[in-house]
Amino acid sequence: MESLHPRVRLLWIGQGVIAAAVIGAILFGIDNWIWEIPTALHGGVVAVVAILGIAYSVRLYQIWRFELQGDALYLERGVITFVETAVPFVRVQHVDTQFGPIERALGLSSVVVYTAGSRNADVRIPGLPPERARELQDALRELAVESEADDAV
Repeated sequence: MESLHPRVRLLWIGQGVIAAAVIGAILFGIDNWIWEIPTALHGGVVAVVAILGIAYSVRLYQIWRFELQGDALYLERGVITFVETAVPFVRVQHVDTQFGPIERALGLSSVVVYTAGSRNADVRIPGLPPERARELQDALRELAVESEADDAV
């Protein structure tokens, strides 16, 4: 099984810190306009949310894995709810590589695999170096075409 690039932790930790800042701003607004919140409670809540976000990010990185096998793309991820996903190549419709602005700044990209079906019709593999994302995209495209030819009647 292949893991994600270690820099993805920075992206996820940043998201956790932003969530803590948003909660801090909401608490500040409540403190100023609705009722007074003790400063220690305000700071404690923000600190706990930030610590939980960092711990969640580190643990998610440790668990997130993917692998191309003979018949499907396999993914394992999740901290609170562990999810194992198998995407048969014959179900792959198309594959995109995405580079968000923060991902680009960190030298990362994501591969999104769109599948046939209505429930959870796409699978995202975040935190890949751009070269690996392109390699994975090309490999998935080739495997999808091969499996489509094998599946033909």
